[in-house]
Amino acid sequence: MSENHLYRAAIPKIPKAVQPLWSVMIPTYNCAEYLRETLASVLMQDPGVEMMQIEVIDDGSTRDDPAAVVEEVGQGRVEFYRQPQNVGHIKNFQTCLERARGKLIHLLHGDDRVRIGFYHKLQSAFEQRPDIGAAFCRHIMMDERGHWQYLSELEQSESGILDRWLERIAVKQRIQTPAIVVQRDVYEHLGGFDSRLSWSEDWEMWVRIAAHYPIWYEPEPLALYRMHSNSSTERNTRTGENMRDIRRAIAIFQSYLPTVNSDWLAAKARENWALDALYHTVPKLIGSRDFQAAVTQIRESLNCSHSLTVYRKVIPLVLRLGKYWLKDRVVSRLQFYKVGHETS
Repeated sequence: MSENHLYRAAIPKIPKAVQPLWSVMIPTYNCAEYLRETLASVLMQDPGVEMMQIEVIDDGSTRDDPAAVVEEVGQGRVEFYRQPQNVGHIKNFQTCLERARGKLIHLLHGDDRVRIGFYHKLQSAFEQRPDIGAAFCRHIMMDERGHWQYLSELEQSESGILDRWLERIAVKQRIQTPAIVVQRDVYEHLGGFDSRLSWSEDWEMWVRIAAHYPIWYEPEPLALYRMHSNSSTERNTRTGENMRDIRRAIAIFQSYLPTVNSDWLAAKARENWALDALYHTVPKLIGSRDFQAAVTQIRESLNCSHSLTVYRKVIPLVLRLGKYWLKDRVVSRLQFYKVGHETS
């Protein structure tokens, strides 16, 4: 037996007779300012307490009071559970799965939203194909103020089962958590999120599910994922933990992939993440003058992949970084001399 099960908490079975269809589980941590929007987006589509469990699972928030928001917006309809102490987002997700009672589980971050039609469209997917492990829709990336930034890639033009999905999801993270619904039976079979991961645990889970079940896709963008400066993504980017965790995830799920091309798929995944950092993350960090974080991302990108394509992108970025660094040093030195001259 693989040692992977040691890092994935078991999801207990529950009597089928007491299951509602839906469990909308909302993990929160210091994001109560957005929770009103999240809850409102679900309650607008609420089919009733017999059909849908709605529960907020708070990881010991210290800067706000999600319980008050639940009471205000939920009006007794939304359940609330607070961790006795901060346990971290992986264990908080685990608590969500353990407390979920529904046949279909939707993990919806407390700062994300769903659009009208989300639950109806994805419920229809499971009705048409009861054998699928999960169904997801196209998602919209929004900023801190809720302004739409861009759409995720269109995977196929029509609703239905995705072809060769395991190979596609293995080389690139294509799903944001609020966009996907998973059968509880699947979590019971495969276990919870992998505790060895700190940032890419969702990607590893979607690959794991794709290795065992057909996956349904809904091309209509019905979920919204919020990007903001206080997110774990931003923090992990500055330290390079995002790229280190990506390498851990790929090492874990490579064994799920078809043996004939698992090495190629793993190498392609590492290259794709390296290029994503070099094309998007590093220029943004240089533009904001966060040179140390930019250097960290370049170094971690090269640790991911030594492909010629990656090196071709690294070289101009290093030159650009040197140019900005030198410019800042010169400006700083001139200001130093100017202040010294004025005070002498």
